[in-house]
Amino acid sequence: MFNKKKIILASNSPRRRELLADLDIDFEVMVLQGIDESYPEDLPVDEVAEYISKAKAKAYQDVIADDQLVITADTIVVLGEQVLGKPANREEAVDMLHALSGQTHRVITGVSLTTVERQHTFSVVSEVTFKVLSDEEISYYVDHYKPYDKAGAYGIQEWIGYVGVTGLKGSYFNVMGLPVQRIYQELMNF
Repeated sequence: MFNKKKIILASNSPRRRELLADLDIDFEVMVLQGIDESYPEDLPVDEVAEYISKAKAKAYQDVIADDQLVITADTIVVLGEQVLGKPANREEAVDMLHALSGQTHRVITGVSLTTVERQHTFSVVSEVTFKVLSDEEISYYVDHYKPYDKAGAYGIQEWIGYVGVTGLKGSYFNVMGLPVQRIYQELMNF
């Protein structure tokens, strides 16, 4: 179905690779190092994921061929108006999970589909509700799963998702890091 362009996934994430592969789409992985993922402090939180996705895509514009389409993505966790990124250490991970405990937050993934000729960017929002997590549950999860590569310090597909998530509105796969249903739809329209 997608024979017109060779699809490139620009991501180190094993979860994103697995999710895209499950769409039965042929793709290659290409990862450039040193891409700046910072964003202006005054940028509205709803625009952060798309902003970073576009910044990632811009880094690939000089290296992609005419027959390639690059998929870049960035997932953020938003609690109120605060963006929770990837925790730098155990203390930050524990603090993030305490903040999310008993709350509903948004997970926003910005995705850019980029070719030499054009770019299309969109975002998908899901709402996740956690039960009140005990100190023991938070410590167990952080110590056993070390969620330092995950926005908001958790993976919904891991133990903490099994025992802590009490509600989900929107795409489960978006919370994992790649809204595959929407990507499929956008690729069909691209």
